Amino acid sequence: MTEPSTPDPAAFPADFLWGAATAAYQIEGAVEDDGRGRSIWDTYSHTPGRVRDGDTGDVAADHYHRYRDDVALMGQLGLRAYRFSISWPRVQPGGSGPANQKGLDFYRGLVDELRRRDIEPWVTLYLWDLPQELEDAGGWPVRDTAARFADYADLVVDALGDRVRFWTTLNEPWCSAFLGYGSGDHAPGRHEHDASVAAVHHLLLGHGHAVQALRARGAEQVGITLNLTPMSPADDHPAVLDAVRRADGLHNRLFLDPLLRGRYPDDVRRDLAAVTDFGFEQDGDAAIIAAPLDLLGVNYYQRQVVTTSAMPGAAILATRPTESPLTAMGWGTDPDGLGDLLRRLHREYGDLPLYVTENGAAYDDVVGPDDAVHDPERTAYLAAHFASAAGAISDGVPLRGYFVWSLMDNFEWAHGYSKRFGIVYVDYATQQRRIKDSGRWYADLLRAHRDAHGVASGS
Repeated sequence: MTEPSTPDPAAFPADFLWGAATAAYQIEGAVEDDGRGRSIWDTYSHTPGRVRDGDTGDVAADHYHRYRDDVALMGQLGLRAYRFSISWPRVQPGGSGPANQKGLDFYRGLVDELRRRDIEPWVTLYLWDLPQELEDAGGWPVRDTAARFADYADLVVDALGDRVRFWTTLNEPWCSAFLGYGSGDHAPGRHEHDASVAAVHHLLLGHGHAVQALRARGAEQVGITLNLTPMSPADDHPAVLDAVRRADGLHNRLFLDPLLRGRYPDDVRRDLAAVTDFGFEQDGDAAIIAAPLDLLGVNYYQRQVVTTSAMPGAAILATRPTESPLTAMGWGTDPDGLGDLLRRLHREYGDLPLYVTENGAAYDDVVGPDDAVHDPERTAYLAAHFASAAGAISDGVPLRGYFVWSLMDNFEWAHGYSKRFGIVYVDYATQQRRIKDSGRWYADLLRAHRDAHGVASGS
């Protein structure tokens, strides 16, 4: 494979926030340390047949005990920001009541270490690890969970608000709702399509309540992260074109419109009529959900090609990846889709600042005889997506930052440890970290960006 070209560093503003991202359950381990409670992913991963090879996040990358070394690696890479999630059951073991101070102390220490190296901490309050006690009480399909989330948000911002500028409430509520409560592919593993739509609403309601809690504590930059997927038709047959509309509605507009326009789209309501009557809505919910935001986080991995409607009138659609090289996840590689998505968001939803909060690829990485990890496919993937983002910026899109997924290899949910997304390789037997070639390339790009704008490194 030819060496990928490096995007022009000067195409990104001087204050562009370059970073990498992780998630608590995927890297922390230490699931029984210092008062942490049980989450739905603890239960799910310990249920036979749920996760490949019976893997769990019990140890993961042991970040809980190794975070200082991991932050040092971030400094070596030259990251300007680090996006991480807070483990709700580590902070509030049962999902209600007072904070577990030992859990908060871990995050205080992490944030202080980041600040010491001049790396901007970016907190995600929820990345899928609902306390099991709340799931036992009904989980996200139950309205009370939204209120509990607001209480938890208040505890976290009270502890970290003087150290953290950037906050996102939820990560990918589409996955929490539809994979957790619809398909059962993620925790808690339920197969209840009506409950999955109720979960959408209560996740968004919890987001709105959390925004209120964050604002009350003086949080500076508040947003949410959505996994958004451009939908393209396989052909111009009217049924396929209508399926594209439905796919876009269920995956993208079902979240974007209530958050940024104050209402669910009428066509999506009609599409879901066979599943739910939206009886979970109450007066005033729309205004809470549409609380003004400072930013929108965009997680982009691939474009989907819609082939047909698999079940007319229901929420199930047939899609396939684009005809392009596939990653180890079987996902298509379509960097142009990122630029198209960013332009669409700017065109249809206004000047809200955007951040790519996740983008990356899994490949079958191995440690070579030279004790290095050569991953040219990932480097090429990142270079192409960065170039697409630069093109969107040149067209006036207010893109303010970019977080590579992921900082390090980790527990990849139902795939266990079989998929590696990191720019840092983790040997799970020894917990040794190795910066992959893609990580060194990324570090060079960040250094070139600083040089292009005359910005001194703070690490």
